[in-house]
Amino acid sequence: MNMHKKLKGGFTLVELLVVIVIIAALAGLTAPMVMRQRKKADQTEAINNARQVGLALMEFDNEYGRFPDNSTGQSVIDRTGTALTFGGGTANDHFRQLLAADIANSEQIFYAKTAFSRKPDNIFGTQDRALERGEVGFGYLMNGTNAFSTSGNPGRPIIVAPLAYDGSAVSTNRFDPDFYDSKAVILKLDNSATSINIRKEDGTARMDGNELLATGANTVWGAGGITPTIVVPQPR
Repeated sequence: MNMHKKLKGGFTLVELLVVIVIIAALAGLTAPMVMRQRKKADQTEAINNARQVGLALMEFDNEYGRFPDNSTGQSVIDRTGTALTFGGGTANDHFRQLLAADIANSEQIFYAKTAFSRKPDNIFGTQDRALERGEVGFGYLMNGTNAFSTSGNPGRPIIVAPLAYDGSAVSTNRFDPDFYDSKAVILKLDNSATSINIRKEDGTARMDGNELLATGANTVWGAGGITPTIVVPQPR
């Protein structure tokens, strides 16, 4: 068989194979760059949404005296007459109070890309549709079962993403390095959002030299009296 025989398009078979090899090589070189840019875009979206949630939390604190938790749920019901309920103890339940109080007017701000989340449908008029499973991507920082407020160390984190997911449960202290290029998105009490490194070895994240939930005199949580807890979202 003559390998140099012209094909119908004017190329020889050898030339065509060379072109295919070059295209494959270029695709192999550019694919990691495209993937990294995609992760950066997802990270940026998470940071922007986190800031919007932070503004809503600040306004809620101004009206109800603290960020949402089980103790503020009844006050929201009494003031608004909402049919929504909030007692489940997940990030979805607590953030749902922001919608019921008419402080947040969209579910979109609660989205962050993770292994367990999906884009919200922005339907939240009924209990079964308001921030349903998978529509929240952020973990919510609380003092045990009690919400924080705007008072306290302004460097304390209040929402975080992307938490790790094993297919059945969302982690309460580990992060997934695969989504934001080995970064965790952290929103602080002063409503500044930042990205910190995730240790691939164990999925932990460190802030100011300490693990995120570490307490003590040299941490943002202080030496005692606070039990920082990440309340996780409901996976889809």
